[in-house]
Amino acid sequence: MRAIGYMIPGAIDRPDALLDIELPRPEPSGHDILVEVRAISVNPADTKLRSGSRPPAGQWKVLGYDVAGIVAEVGPEVTMFAPGDDVFYAGDITRPGGNAEFHLVDERIVGHKPGSLGWAEAAALPLTSIAAWEALFDRLDVGRPVPGGGGILIVGGAGGVGSIAVQLARQLTDLDVIATASRPETRDWVAGLGAHHVIDHSRPLSKEIKAAGLAAPGFVFSTTHTDAHLPEITRLIAPQGRLALIDDPETFDVVSLKNKAVSVHWELMFTRPMHRTADMVEQAHLLDELGRLVDAGRIRTTLTEHFGPITAENLKRAHAFVESGRARGKVVLEGFAS
Repeated sequence: MRAIGYMIPGAIDRPDALLDIELPRPEPSGHDILVEVRAISVNPADTKLRSGSRPPAGQWKVLGYDVAGIVAEVGPEVTMFAPGDDVFYAGDITRPGGNAEFHLVDERIVGHKPGSLGWAEAAALPLTSIAAWEALFDRLDVGRPVPGGGGILIVGGAGGVGSIAVQLARQLTDLDVIATASRPETRDWVAGLGAHHVIDHSRPLSKEIKAAGLAAPGFVFSTTHTDAHLPEITRLIAPQGRLALIDDPETFDVVSLKNKAVSVHWELMFTRPMHRTADMVEQAHLLDELGRLVDAGRIRTTLTEHFGPITAENLKRAHAFVESGRARGKVVLEGFAS
């Protein structure tokens, strides 16, 4: 089968950063389903792994942690899917990714694709939706109010995760939704997704909150540059507030949050499949509920850039674009060139 991979990690501008390769078609066993891949999306997780994760000598590393496709075969323990089902999912970072014609994935982290979306539109959603959903409802527990706290501040509202978090918070909670964006196009994007207020993260966030006449947020979801924003988050968050983050800050001084008794919550959407937790099937349920929300018109795809067929050349362009920091929403590739 056709696939895209690398053997040596490094910068995306290297000739061998990503290559078109041929691999054996995998066979499902246990709870695995074999999916015929129709579309993929590119995430910062892909670029981080490509630049620093080295596979065993002589072996290919295949990335890709957003897939929409059709079930081709199922393992003997599969109960939730059958051949011919349309699915979407993010996968498991400890296994080969979906940048291939066929991909093995555990059924317990797979959802039924929303019927109202095409392949590319659906592939834009899984990873970011799982991360946003788990951060809001499992980590921050936004249904449990912070005494005296205002709404929720989503730092990096125009990014992949932020774009879904804004929609989920607006559609599924009564919170005042405050999102950050700094460029005119990203501010318009975030407002269009449903944010009640948009503030500029290139300026001091505490002053932006005050200037907008907003109460101190009880919840903060930081999706990017948390180390740079932490001093301002410490100033603006309500006492007894809750902070969740998904990025990898070089430094993170939790002592600064002690005065306000702020709790800190890490979100990594790969944790359940990585550790095969007893509740890993919650990701399947989550994606199915997301699909229902999409088909009901309450959540929309965050696809903004379509980079053409799934080839090494196009995937390299997509990686470079994600790394540039200029992306809003999600970048998707669809179909294998004939």
